[in-house]
Amino acid sequence: MEKQSKPRLFCFGLGYSAQALGRQLLAEGWRVAGTARSPERLDALTAQGFEAFAFDRDRPLADPERALAGSSHFLTSVPPDLAGDPVLDHHESDILDARPRWVGYLSTTGVYGNADGGWVDESSPRVPSTANSQRRKLAEDAWLELHESQALPVHIFRLSGIYGPGRSQLDTVRAGRAKRLVKPGQVFNRIHVDDIASVLRASIAKPNPGAAYNLADDLPAPAPDVVTFACELLGVRPPPEQPFDPEALSPMARTFYADNKRVANARIKTELGVRLIYPDYRAGLAAQLKAER
Repeated sequence: MEKQSKPRLFCFGLGYSAQALGRQLLAEGWRVAGTARSPERLDALTAQGFEAFAFDRDRPLADPERALAGSSHFLTSVPPDLAGDPVLDHHESDILDARPRWVGYLSTTGVYGNADGGWVDESSPRVPSTANSQRRKLAEDAWLELHESQALPVHIFRLSGIYGPGRSQLDTVRAGRAKRLVKPGQVFNRIHVDDIASVLRASIAKPNPGAAYNLADDLPAPAPDVVTFACELLGVRPPPEQPFDPEALSPMARTFYADNKRVANARIKTELGVRLIYPDYRAGLAAQLKAER
């Protein structure tokens, strides 16, 4: 097969989640390219076999025609800022000119806001309760408007809390940073990075432009339960329980507890045929520890 005939994924923000997808596609013969902000990250991407380009709000792609040439698929995880979506602000026309077969936008389940512990699905109203989530909602709208007006094949992926190797409660416990803050009735939703890659691959194989998908596992759970289980796996004593005190938290940590909801994931299963590799945090953490040993 000629090199130029291979599919090419370009990722604005080739970070933790996008790399999980990218590594799988590289192994299947795809070309994968993406952006990072620092020279160190660019070097790390190149070492993994990715084509790497510098990009951020203050530094658009130096040569977008060269960087995006041959890109059949796009994925963006670059968060919006106070001015809007940096990718669209700098490279909307370049993406449209590429005429991609698939575009994915990584958003957050935070766009649903607070449901007081109730369930939300993709049809639920988006009523963000934090400034960051409100910006995400506006970014979703901007991408979806391009689908409506320009037939750009946009897909929205609303991610729960991401965990996986190097970014799990196992790592937090080992680093001595784990806490068990008890806020009665509070649950959090999470998704393993490998399951994110599975959903994205399933969408690429079965595009449905304009669709939005929740990415969450089957078990919304209180954060202290996850810490306790990680400690059990590691054979260490859990940190003491502490009552939730918003005044003792940083502003960012307080926003983490602002929303309380259970995220339904039926659509990725029924429409895309996804079978979660790690249907709950117990399976994900146990598999991580087994792989490490």
